Amino acid sequence: MTIFDIMGPIMVGPSSSHTAGAVRIGLLARHLLGVQPLAADILLHGSFAATGAGHGTDRAIVAGLLGMQPDHPDIPRSFQLAKEAGMDVYIHTGELRNAHPNTAYLVLTHPSGRTTTLSASSLGGGRVQVNAIDGLAATFNGELPTLVVRNVDRPGMLFEVSAALYQHGANIASMQLHRDRRGGLAVMVIECDQPLSEELRRDIANLDGVARCTYLNMNEEA
Repeated sequence: MTIFDIMGPIMVGPSSSHTAGAVRIGLLARHLLGVQPLAADILLHGSFAATGAGHGTDRAIVAGLLGMQPDHPDIPRSFQLAKEAGMDVYIHTGELRNAHPNTAYLVLTHPSGRTTTLSASSLGGGRVQVNAIDGLAATFNGELPTLVVRNVDRPGMLFEVSAALYQHGANIASMQLHRDRRGGLAVMVIECDQPLSEELRRDIANLDGVARCTYLNMNEEA
């Protein structure tokens, strides 16, 4: 435990879970997308929906999508700044089944036109957790360099991805495997001890059976 676990993050208030955590959700989503979204459709669930307006949760998520950190002084102006940046924002409230009370569901439009969906929760103290990407379970917090590999569920895929990581000297800290059904779509969430090179990410993305390879490193510029 560190002093930041006790005191919470350096942030623009009022709440570490509803404001700082919400900024981090938006920032993490921006990093996963790799660029500022063209449009963001944001659904707030549970406590986010009930008290989010007073805590600025909606503005906080948008601020993160614009690339702001939790201590950025322009967080309260994020709606106006998003409009000036050409990012369309839509905010809704609703219920998500079996979701943490502080959960947001984001539908993000890439400038290319493709969409990515993300479910993420704020756990308190500025900590967040991703729950799903594009409808597939994917549990991670973004604190380590992370690969999210969407692939066809077939024998050998795990070996091929692991072999590529080994060949590039990457050490796996943790790995999760999820699939929607046998022989359908699957996702690997691989957290590593060190940043992963563009060459490694390209090698994995080019493997037969890989539909998309998304890289998240919160210490790098999105």
